[in-house]
Amino acid sequence: MKAVLLDEFGPAENMKIGEIDKPQPKANEVLIKVAATSINRPDLVQRMGNYPPPAGDSEILGLEVSGTIAEVGSEVEGWKVGDRVMALVGGGGYAEYAVAYGIHVMPIPESMSFEEAACVCESYITAFLNVFMIGGLEDGQTAILHGGGGGVNTAAVQLAKALTPNAKLIVTAHPSKAERVKELGVDKIIDFTTTPDFTDEIKEYTSKKGVDLILDHVGAKYLKPNMNSLGYKGKLVIIGVISGIKAELNLALMMVKRQQIIGSVLRSRPVSEKGEIITEFTRRALPKFADRTIVPIIEKVFPIDEVVASHQMMEEDKHFGKIVLKIADA
Repeated sequence: MKAVLLDEFGPAENMKIGEIDKPQPKANEVLIKVAATSINRPDLVQRMGNYPPPAGDSEILGLEVSGTIAEVGSEVEGWKVGDRVMALVGGGGYAEYAVAYGIHVMPIPESMSFEEAACVCESYITAFLNVFMIGGLEDGQTAILHGGGGGVNTAAVQLAKALTPNAKLIVTAHPSKAERVKELGVDKIIDFTTTPDFTDEIKEYTSKKGVDLILDHVGAKYLKPNMNSLGYKGKLVIIGVISGIKAELNLALMMVKRQQIIGSVLRSRPVSEKGEIITEFTRRALPKFADRTIVPIIEKVFPIDEVVASHQMMEEDKHFGKIVLKIADA
């Protein structure tokens, strides 16, 4: 089968289109003929050699796929050959065929295209897990969602607007993306280029109450303003550390305000745990995609032969929402 292969770790130019054996599904897996996948920030980290796949998963890049089922393992229930599906995979998405655990597969609503479906399983499930299942965002609460315009950020905003329409959403964003972020319906935008310490703005906006939840991928640089901006019993959920891993923490303030700091990753979770997350996402969030309340935001669809350009676009950080890689006509 055709797949994106790496000669060695390093820049985007190291990716090449080549031929490799088609994967064989285990008893608890399905084989998916891939129509599309998407480019996610962890793909770039893995390409550089810093984010290896879990043991037993494909070393080919790609964390989510959409397509049709080609084979069904003997222990898999509820799926048949030809079903239109999207799936979370531990690796292998940048290829004509990929395997996925049966419990990590979701049906593609009739209203969705393969390109739209390719955007769902990594960014939207990551956002849903951390904003709702871990962060516990409720209607009427206030949240800060960092990284305006990114895949997880736009997913988090769309999910919050759909599932907790009365929640107040604050987004930090580059000024070049501020207008498009505003169009998503957020309540306040903070320009992180001019206001790296957003403490005072949050205090003013919340009348010194602080926020209930912060979703952060920045890490060390934002730890102090994040904690200063959290309210009583507030939760800081950290899903990335692009600015570093070490920072000072005022433990006394955290104790008095009964705040929580929670670290979270999706890829390395046990198979069964990811299955439970996907089941909850299917129950609560997937109907919002089916009725088009949520429509994945796609910046551009690249053919597989232009995979290098797709990574370069993400590295330049000029995209808004998702970048899709079309593998084949399903």
